[in-house]
Amino acid sequence: MNSTFQFKQSICNEIYEQWPLRDACRSMRRIGYTGIEISPFTLAERPADITPAQRREYRDIIQSEGLRFVGLHWLMVSPKGLHVTTPDRDLRERSWRHIIDLIDLCGDLGENGVMVFGSPKQRCTQDGLTPTEAARNFTDGLAGVAPHAEQRGVTVLVEALPLNQCDVITTLAEAVAIVKQVNSRAVRTMFDTHNAVDESSPHAALVDRYFDLIRHVHINETDGRHPGTGSYDFKPVLDVLRRRDYEHCVSLEAFDFTPGSEKIAHDSLRFIEHEIEQLAL
Repeated sequence: MNSTFQFKQSICNEIYEQWPLRDACRSMRRIGYTGIEISPFTLAERPADITPAQRREYRDIIQSEGLRFVGLHWLMVSPKGLHVTTPDRDLRERSWRHIIDLIDLCGDLGENGVMVFGSPKQRCTQDGLTPTEAARNFTDGLAGVAPHAEQRGVTVLVEALPLNQCDVITTLAEAVAIVKQVNSRAVRTMFDTHNAVDESSPHAALVDRYFDLIRHVHINETDGRHPGTGSYDFKPVLDVLRRRDYEHCVSLEAFDFTPGSEKIAHDSLRFIEHEIEQLAL
């Protein structure tokens, strides 16, 4: 095991809810994070509405506060009504146009950013399509935007989702199959401890098996709270990442903001740091 290995710890910005971006970045860095992952709906309803000047301002704020822009997630919270697998061709094309707009936003906010493509409501089966047919539409759409992502230096990540959220791409194996089918350096997958609840294999084994295609990791409890508030054992997954010299980010994502932004950020990072320390014992 590499005793000098250092995890790159990032955090999703919606945890800071209504905080101004500069204040949120300053808090994240003070607590100890090195990267920020952004939900685009926190910046504007439509990414195309964010002006070049605003994009430069956001990028400058992130950099000046000592953080690295990691990428985007929660890609399709707004605008409402989009759907990337629908049999409605016009709506599907508008929805993938939104993804292209997000690719441009991601490329403008920082270098080598990722886009975590979960979006359960916007990719689940609709209007009589089977999961296989919907997955085919998803794959075709992804293949259509991949060249633009390559050009902008952005990596789109196919996220597997549990069945209680979505019936399209529900295992890491299915996500990997789509990555291989698209066959673009701009399309990879990621691992989320919360969304892997239905996987039949141990999570550490999955991460090890598909390590070469995993570009990002989300950590949270299986009930969506922040790490340390539940019973999930993060050490086996962290151990695989450490043993294999994982070079990308481990990013805190939480869905229960009740404890407060800074408490979530602080307690999660200290807990994960403790888990990492335990690996060396």
